[in-house]
Amino acid sequence: MARAIWSGSVSFGLVSIPVELYSATEDHTVHFNQFQRGTSDRIRYKRVNERTGREVPYDKIVKGHEVDSGEYVVVEPEELDEIAPGRSRTLDIEAFVDIDEIDPVHFQKTYWLGPAKPEFSRPYLLLAQAMKKTNRAGIAMFVMRGKQYLTALTEDKGILAVHTLYFADEIRKPKDVLDVTPEGRAPRGKELDMAVSLVESMADDWRPEDYRDTYTERVNKLIKAKQKGREVVVEAEPPEATGVVDLMEALQRSVEASKSKRGKKKVS
Repeated sequence: MARAIWSGSVSFGLVSIPVELYSATEDHTVHFNQFQRGTSDRIRYKRVNERTGREVPYDKIVKGHEVDSGEYVVVEPEELDEIAPGRSRTLDIEAFVDIDEIDPVHFQKTYWLGPAKPEFSRPYLLLAQAMKKTNRAGIAMFVMRGKQYLTALTEDKGILAVHTLYFADEIRKPKDVLDVTPEGRAPRGKELDMAVSLVESMADDWRPEDYRDTYTERVNKLIKAKQKGREVVVEAEPPEATGVVDLMEALQRSVEASKSKRGKKKVS
């Protein structure tokens, strides 16, 4: 069984429910160590004093924040603990909002939230069902591992999920980060009709199990091939960008290909 990474209480109104938090996802990324090319020597990193060149143990390290060029304010770990908000370890719901009003760009990571003990199941299920019936998410703040999080609590098949959210000032506006922004009059007429037709021809139900991390699979194949001394197969290059002149033809061919693909699925 997985271990809880945080424990505390969820409170809404005068109701408080002891709970435990578990990660809802796991990372399947293939991790590599670093070696010096041509040798079997591992590359390792050390915490070194840049003036003396000597390694520094963890218990001798403090945090410093640069406030001016070359000028730092040093902060002790205990000082950060003392000002940490929400030290009562409570996930306090401040409001319930319509789930559909939360822009997906705010979502960061998802956790499962379970009752700490079986006797807390009734109020836990009561909160879950109330949110399901109202299609609302509970907005709450809490502290975990020295960091404060904005979260949204939702119901998922009778289980409470906690989604950490980015704060509003952490969200970048497209105009501030895009080198090129779309310009000109919004498309309409035959091109738009054809694009809509293509979207509709590719419409399907959301089945997450149909998708998998094919890149990680290829990395694992690469490692096995090199281990056995086999030749590595190179993947095909991505398609070239569609020119504006060829856009209508590309749309038409895409719709036909999509319909043909769906027809074969029905026959099989």
